[in-house]
Amino acid sequence: MLDDLPTEQPNPASDGIDARSTEEILRIINEEDRKVAAAVGAEIPRIAQAVDLIVDRIGRGGRLFYIGAGTSGRLGVLDASECPPTYNVPPDLVRGIIAGGEAALSRSTEASEDDPGSGARDLEAAGFTGKDALVGIAASGRTPYVLGAVEAASRAGAVTVGLSSNPDSPLSKAVDIAITPETGPEVVAGSTRMKAGTAAKLVLNMLSTATMIRLGHVFGNLMVNVQPSNVKLTERARRIVAQAGGVGRQEAASLLEAAGGDVKTAIVMARTGAGRDEAQRTLASAGGRISGALAR
Repeated sequence: MLDDLPTEQPNPASDGIDARSTEEILRIINEEDRKVAAAVGAEIPRIAQAVDLIVDRIGRGGRLFYIGAGTSGRLGVLDASECPPTYNVPPDLVRGIIAGGEAALSRSTEASEDDPGSGARDLEAAGFTGKDALVGIAASGRTPYVLGAVEAASRAGAVTVGLSSNPDSPLSKAVDIAITPETGPEVVAGSTRMKAGTAAKLVLNMLSTATMIRLGHVFGNLMVNVQPSNVKLTERARRIVAQAGGVGRQEAASLLEAAGGDVKTAIVMARTGAGRDEAQRTLASAGGRISGALAR
């Protein structure tokens, strides 16, 4: 069933790698890894379409879900878990689901990926609805667990995106948007945690980061939703206010304190001279986007 997949084929570039020196092994891996960014780059039009649909769903009260098994599931959970601390979004706005549950994050339970009904049940148990968007992740493009979840999501009327590394896969044919960076044979045949996994990580970074930018959680290229909850983050927040507000570090600290620790409010105060209440009202009327608030 998997014999003809590009990701399962022996890689001529790594033929005889077991007899090479350590440095030669690493150079072969590095040369193969160089191909991943180009493969992802070829998929940017599809990634952009997915981001626009995800942003639309979130704007209507929906959420973003990732689902996968094995390495694919772990990458989805990782990307989802990093959104709240980076952008201060609610922990359930971006959700990662992995076959086998939490235990599968640290211990292989790959047998659980063979049940399509389990994927649908896990999605339902997570509270998934037709308002949401689902990204199914499967390097092979044919993992039953993921296909079952995608089918359930489609029936519910949700947006579905498929992320795989093999063209014309069942996953690519089952979703609204298919993102398929063709990474080809792995250095170790079939070890899709390597190039295919790297491609998936890059695409997930792009999906979540571009979504958060479009939602107004970035101003310029600054992480303006950061919450000053420890010493490191407090220093980062002050630096961001200083840079975006065009003020000195000491004034930035004072503005941040006056804004109740809210970086966006402090920046609007710095740029407009408004007080805290007025800055908050202006931000609210602009949907939380600093650029919109300043334009007003």
